[in-house]
Amino acid sequence: MKALEGISVLDLTRALAGPFCSLMLGDNGADVIKIEIPGTGDDTRSWGPPFIQGESAYYLSINRNKRSLTLNLRDPKAKDIFLKMAASADVVLENFTPGVMSRFGLDYQAVKAVNPKIVYCSISGFGQDGPYQSRPAYDQIMQGLSGIMSITGEPDGEAQKVGLAITDIGAGMWAAFGIMAALRHREIGGEGQYIDISMLDAQVAWLTYQAAYFFANGEAPKRLGGAHPTLVPYQSFMCKDGKYINVAVGSERIWGRFCEGINRVDLREDPDYAGNSDRVANREKLVPMLQELFLTRPVQDWVDQLQQFNVPCGPINDIADVFADPQLLHRQMYVEMPHPTLGTIKQTGLPIKFSLTPGGLDRHPPLLGEHNQEILENLGYSEADIKQLAEEAVI
Repeated sequence: MKALEGISVLDLTRALAGPFCSLMLGDNGADVIKIEIPGTGDDTRSWGPPFIQGESAYYLSINRNKRSLTLNLRDPKAKDIFLKMAASADVVLENFTPGVMSRFGLDYQAVKAVNPKIVYCSISGFGQDGPYQSRPAYDQIMQGLSGIMSITGEPDGEAQKVGLAITDIGAGMWAAFGIMAALRHREIGGEGQYIDISMLDAQVAWLTYQAAYFFANGEAPKRLGGAHPTLVPYQSFMCKDGKYINVAVGSERIWGRFCEGINRVDLREDPDYAGNSDRVANREKLVPMLQELFLTRPVQDWVDQLQQFNVPCGPINDIADVFADPQLLHRQMYVEMPHPTLGTIKQTGLPIKFSLTPGGLDRHPPLLGEHNQEILENLGYSEADIKQLAEEAVI
């Protein structure tokens, strides 16, 4: 048994934030019905290259453990189908621009009228209210507005986007947590509720210590490349072979072990570097000295050496390195699953390891409308009804 077995989710989302949320729910046993536009489906079905025999690799990465139903929500018959499903569903998840679901006649109040226990979650760029609520939003824009780009990149370089769509993924994770909290509340009190998730809010909540830095002294944090604003050394260094090592000296105990590991115990006794605040104040002297030292040996030599002294460190892997890493292979973070047209597809594994209710990769990312007949028959539609709905472009 999986943790969310018995929970049904109507997923009206596309792109990344919403589908990542429903991926998390589906991976843990929820029955996710992915509702898509007839003929085209989720935007990401066409995002690429790369494509695998016509299937978007992007789409495949975030849509397993879901069933696909196509519905033209502008058609009253499609609205009726949706409300029939919503009457017995646990969760509705959508990421349209604020106001669109109301125009469809499928907003929270409409769904609540047929199912007072529904948990209804909306994900948008800026939230359902405020001066920016109707603006279009993508991850690139959110990374800039949230301040993340201002603290990413080299000190003398341009602001950089983080290499993943973290505002989308972050909003999806917050949405999944919000849904679980609302389901728990419903279990106790019997009431459903509405959840408003903003990509911008979700990312600002992740500023944590960078926000605290600003709150403490009124100064906006600056870009430090691979370095840390309040810990030294806590960054990457180039090694002799041109590869990089990450070193994280997060305490004075680690500093002592680090000095032994690099054979510079004199640094431990130097008053300029004795405490972390001293090292932060003298960053400009210490870091170049360490960089010169790391250039004397290849990265793996340094990793092996420092690990003997229990210093947190590791190489900077590329993605190919990641999926060959023995630790990640052992943890099953690289897996394969069957697919009806592609044979097998490769997927990232499940990061949550439950002792009693493990998740699983049970359903391939669905073909567009793959489950139309199955879902509609369960709602009481006959084969003739379904054929007519298709002819009328309702599904």
